[in-house]
Amino acid sequence: MATSVPRARAHRTPRSRRSLTARFAAGVAAAALGVSGLAAAGLPANASTDDAEPTSLTIAVSQEVDSLSPFIAVRLLTTNIGRWMYDFLTNYDPKTGETIPALAESWDTSDDGLTWTYHIREDATWTDGEPVTAEDVAWTFNTMMTDPAAAEANGNFVENFASVTATDEHTVEIVLNEPQVTMLALDVPILPEHIWSQVDDFGTFNNDTDFPIVGSGPFILTDYQPNVAITLEANPDYWRGEPKFDQLILRYIDDSDAQVEALRTGEVDFVFGLTPAQYQALQNEENITVSAAQGKRFQAITLNPGARLQDGTPFGDGHPALQDPVVREALVRTIDRDAIYEVAYGGLGEANGGYIPSRYDTFHWEPSGDEEIGFDIDEANRLLDEAGYAPGGDGIRVGPDGRALSFRFNVHGDNPQYVQAAEMMAEWAREAGMELRVEPVSEVGSLLDEGTYDILTTGWNVNPDPTYILSINLCSGLPTELGGPYLSDAYYCNDAYDQLYAEQLSELDPDARAEIVKEMQQTLYEDNIFVVWGYADQLEAYRSDVIASMTPQPDPGGNYYGQDGYWSWWSAVPVGEEDDAAAGSGDDGSSDDGGSNTGLIVGIVAAAVVVLGLAVLLLRRRGATADDRE
Repeated sequence: MATSVPRARAHRTPRSRRSLTARFAAGVAAAALGVSGLAAAGLPANASTDDAEPTSLTIAVSQEVDSLSPFIAVRLLTTNIGRWMYDFLTNYDPKTGETIPALAESWDTSDDGLTWTYHIREDATWTDGEPVTAEDVAWTFNTMMTDPAAAEANGNFVENFASVTATDEHTVEIVLNEPQVTMLALDVPILPEHIWSQVDDFGTFNNDTDFPIVGSGPFILTDYQPNVAITLEANPDYWRGEPKFDQLILRYIDDSDAQVEALRTGEVDFVFGLTPAQYQALQNEENITVSAAQGKRFQAITLNPGARLQDGTPFGDGHPALQDPVVREALVRTIDRDAIYEVAYGGLGEANGGYIPSRYDTFHWEPSGDEEIGFDIDEANRLLDEAGYAPGGDGIRVGPDGRALSFRFNVHGDNPQYVQAAEMMAEWAREAGMELRVEPVSEVGSLLDEGTYDILTTGWNVNPDPTYILSINLCSGLPTELGGPYLSDAYYCNDAYDQLYAEQLSELDPDARAEIVKEMQQTLYEDNIFVVWGYADQLEAYRSDVIASMTPQPDPGGNYYGQDGYWSWWSAVPVGEEDDAAAGSGDDGSSDDGGSNTGLIVGIVAAAVVVLGLAVLLLRRRGATADDRE
């Protein structure tokens, strides 16, 4: 049973709110008496600073927090929270996805593309009243460059950095070893040096011991009750403008049906990750608005090619037959992608084998003609016959080593579409003499970590710039030691793929880079280790008697949860306050006195006119994490 969390439904009345700066000052003063957090500021959790009850927007979540430290947080939930708490150097226009200023008001680059200079805005402050400076930016990046524990989540951003220097209070200079196309997509939360430089061990510090947490973003985390609720309050001093809702509350409800029921009864205001059946059932509900956005997440399986360390040392107990490319291709030939999305997803999705969803048309690739490894059970049988995998007495083929082609198929048990798709795959595979033993599990991360799997379901969010999602398939993503951190989602390693990755990272011509990225996707597709089925629509719903409006990404037609930014929650308007919100905002949802929201790009080298965002919302695995996957 879900734990009830107190929440307010009263519409906000105009009032002056005590600034977070003042509240932090009160907390510092009280700290000497051994009091911390909201109690130190004289406030209970979830409380406003005056008599009017706060307006709150409650989001149902089920994923647990791994860490509130941006240095090590990798799950979708916590990387989202990091976007709301801390600013990045740049952000992404909610309408176009183009790079726009954030902490960096503008930037310049040298003719050779190796030196980038960012000009930090002067009106950004930390929530304890200290100014955000170039020193904070330099400290954040330098710490990631010099301390491996601080690089666990986002270290790939700084691997090519030669130096980062604060040349004055509002100017940061980054020197690269090689040109890097992602310099306007550095999705790294900038942290306050005066707070974080006191941390002894970045590998163990979870940033969850002193509330409110000092940040610079539109929302400040003020209360955390593990597996119950997380409360964030609007930052009234945010440079882009104050959010309209006083509070965001993330409420834990493990069961998706219970989340939907909580939406119906008004216990929560927003749910995401709906099943097609839930989406259809909510379409005609009073005071509920549903949304079906084109998917930014792919659904896939990974076939264990033999888990190994970077030095080649094998581990785990994966079925050896999956190391045979013929067996892998035969297995993929038994997957009817169209049927999966028609049946399991109710038509609310797109069957496709391309790694980057079609939502991102610049980089999207999909097979066609002779290169397509399509649904063809006759061809699967032919391949296995020729390779010597003869049927056994029970109809299951047996390899030359005498081992049957019987594979464990571990599926996210909390995802009905995955379970149904897996059962469909098992029926088709049987027609080719292969057995898939569907085994629903609560999470697949530990199986992947230990290499104790044959086939796993997986799924990743993909954001506009493909660099991060492509990086999970590099040879360097393999672990260096048993139990050590790693990035690989499939123990994939292909030197030709790695070379293409390096080429696209330094290619500044957009068209040329896109062609390299498409070639990388074709390589993945042909190797049949990481096998994409397609892209489910992102199904969401919210209480229209609580939320008058909010900004999707892209706008219109996009998603609300899991954005490249904070636009949905920052722009969300409580019912009853539409007139006030219209008076203070432009048509695009940007604050009149905030930063630009025009998608202006300054100082981009050569023909790289627009550089889109890296997929930091995706997981960077440390040890045992794979929970962003469905």
